[in-house]
Amino acid sequence: MEAPVCLIENRRNRLHASPEALQMLSEIQTPVVVVSIVGLYRTGKSYLMNKLAGKNSGFPLGSTVEAKTKGIWMWCIPHPDRPNQTLVLLDTEGLGDVEKGSDENDTWIFALAVLLSSTLVYNTVGIIDQSALDKLHFVTELSEHIKAKASSIPGDTDDSSEFVDFFPSFVWAVRDFALQLERDGQPITEDEYLEHALKLKKGSDKNEQRINLPRKCIQQFFPTRKCFTFYCPTTPEDLRNVEQMADDQLHKGFVEQAKKFCHHIYEKSEEKTLPGGHVVTGNLLAKLVETYVDTISSGNVPCLENAVLALADTENRAAVQEAVAHYEQLMEQSLELPTETLQELLDVHKKCEEQALEKFTARVFKDDTRQFQQEFMKTVESKKEEYCSKNELKSSEICSALLSSLSEGLEWNIRNGSYARAGGHQEFLNDLQKVEKEFLEKPEKGVMAGKILKEFFQSKENISKTILQSDMSLQEKEKEIAGKGMKLRFKEQEQEVQKHEIERLKQMLEELKQSYEKNLQEQKEKMEEEKKKIKEDYEKIIQRKCKKQKALLEGFKKETDRLNEEIRRLRKEIEDLKKPNWFFSFINFIFKDFRKG
Repeated sequence: MEAPVCLIENRRNRLHASPEALQMLSEIQTPVVVVSIVGLYRTGKSYLMNKLAGKNSGFPLGSTVEAKTKGIWMWCIPHPDRPNQTLVLLDTEGLGDVEKGSDENDTWIFALAVLLSSTLVYNTVGIIDQSALDKLHFVTELSEHIKAKASSIPGDTDDSSEFVDFFPSFVWAVRDFALQLERDGQPITEDEYLEHALKLKKGSDKNEQRINLPRKCIQQFFPTRKCFTFYCPTTPEDLRNVEQMADDQLHKGFVEQAKKFCHHIYEKSEEKTLPGGHVVTGNLLAKLVETYVDTISSGNVPCLENAVLALADTENRAAVQEAVAHYEQLMEQSLELPTETLQELLDVHKKCEEQALEKFTARVFKDDTRQFQQEFMKTVESKKEEYCSKNELKSSEICSALLSSLSEGLEWNIRNGSYARAGGHQEFLNDLQKVEKEFLEKPEKGVMAGKILKEFFQSKENISKTILQSDMSLQEKEKEIAGKGMKLRFKEQEQEVQKHEIERLKQMLEELKQSYEKNLQEQKEKMEEEKKKIKEDYEKIIQRKCKKQKALLEGFKKETDRLNEEIRRLRKEIEDLKKPNWFFSFINFIFKDFRKG
């Protein structure tokens, strides 16, 4: 794509997926790395995305207070570092536009950016403080706008603990940053700056809960976080012309940081995947966009589980069709009919089936019941039978035409009664054997040669009897012997045909067995691969849970130590109260001396 296109249109606060953009996206069959950027309007999001595209211009920039980008715009380019991947950049409509009058649309834009991307860039201006975190309230509302699973329990709607399993990595881009990255007089990294800003405030009152909510959500939903701080690229007066400015005209620090940012995105952003590790292609991403936008437009909350299941059903049906079409294409290219033997056809079929199976296995996912693999096997088996029938038909046509040509003289003599005389039967037999010999010597007759020859001889059986009976040179005993000889010859041919048929069935059964074993092996390997990916996902979840548990335990220990210290202090004060007060001790001492006086 030479320029961005609008992927999701925002018409009067209603979202619509662009059919033209979906078509462009669906034509991308390679894995996609999806990078979305979100943030308040007029904060330079589009310029940063243009830098990721290696351009100064592309996504429209605004130079007024009016928000420029509407909806979600898409730019698909070859990945700069990975030849077999496509980088999909999504520039979203600026959040917080006062002209919209409603935050609902902003939240859906934010939710879609999260659902579609493998890396989410959050773009802000200034510093990361409570005000910046408050403006990220969209993240606290995701549990109301995204569902991970289709709950079967009435009232069970909050499954936000599952978000971490499929949410993108999170990059906070702080623009026009002018502070020194220091704490307590010591330099800190940008990531340390971010993590300190996300640190939870102590306390449990409502205000502290409100303050901590966005922090908790970011920590919980986005375990992989990164921060970049940027100088202002140029003077405020020149910002409106920044697209036309070369790097040497911009702030050196901004240019260097922009390069680091782009390098990080290129290197660390992973392929978009679905739960279970299935890699998303442009075609799958187009279907996801359509599914999510249709769900939102219908007034429902997008559910990842439902979307993946619907996507799997559509994609797996397409996988069957694509693999079968690939099988047919390979067969047409590799198979020349008729084949001399059935085994020759089966060998070609086996190679084509294996390649088609690889194509099917690479595309299919979440086929837990193996419904689609069975459909693939049945369809390919049916196609194989069709090729066998075509092979037999082609062979039959060639053999019939050949026998018709070779037996022209024989047929002429039969029609003219040339064999109806003394010695005619032997002459008939000699001519028949000559036709057979010439037929057998001809190559490239195909698998039906024996059967067609048998049928040819059968068609001449009654004629042979008639000629035999009319042959006046033979005695009755000789005629009987000759008749038995012909019958024996016909029987031998029939047995030969039956032998070939039995051999054909054996070959078909053996091929079917090998095909089943190959499919079974592919199925086992696919299941093992899926199990491995699921296991890896579970291990990552366990690691995150353990890390969270450790943090909670450390926090609990600190809170326990604090409470114990307070309890000790209170007990000491109680003990102190039990002791005589120094003032009263002094008064008692004075009065004691007074009484003595």
